[in-house]
Amino acid sequence: MGEGGLPRGGAPGSHDAQPIDPPTVALVQVAAALAEGKEPALRQRLVAARAAAVPDIWIEELLLQSLLVVGYPLALVAFGVWREITGPASGRGVGGVGGEELAHEDWESWAKRGAAVCAAVYGRAYHKLLLNLRGLHPALEDLVLVDAYGKVIGRPGLDLKRRELCTVAEIAVLGAADQLHSHLRGALNTGATRAEVEGVLAVIDGDLDAERRRSAHEQWNDVKGRKL
Repeated sequence: MGEGGLPRGGAPGSHDAQPIDPPTVALVQVAAALAEGKEPALRQRLVAARAAAVPDIWIEELLLQSLLVVGYPLALVAFGVWREITGPASGRGVGGVGGEELAHEDWESWAKRGAAVCAAVYGRAYHKLLLNLRGLHPALEDLVLVDAYGKVIGRPGLDLKRRELCTVAEIAVLGAADQLHSHLRGALNTGATRAEVEGVLAVIDGDLDAERRRSAHEQWNDVKGRKL
């Protein structure tokens, strides 16, 4: 096995040929570490990817597309580690980090609904959230407001309180403490009672290992002591 657990493969019967080029190997290793969600390994592989001359834009786009694969909690953790390595994102679109703008024909209507729903969830922390997203990557604000909250979370068919209670359950199982803290607050902001939140934590108790159970209750205790 090669470094990072990938096989040192080649063509059948060959130990010399590499099936993919070294920058692509490094990028794939970053993707694997991102999905596993272990920050030290992810940091090590991101540093190794830069040393292997992986273009920053490749990593930027990998992290963005990972929102759709591993979800926002793990992808936001990955962006945080990446920014520790590269420093703050600068600007938007061309002349900034790079990549395609996200505007489209229905952007304005999705953005309006997404902003309203996201503000309802985050309450007093809404504007801080936007600043944090812009600092991680210029495209993240639009992805969160337009695609996540405008297109998906703002849809009819399930009320916002129940969406947040389900989100609390999912993120607690993933073990993403910072995002769990935000969505515990979000559940209260969207009408859940403390008893309802505690009911959710009780329901999923058997799905959590000891560390994630401890972390979930630690985050909840902190939320209960704060103003919304």
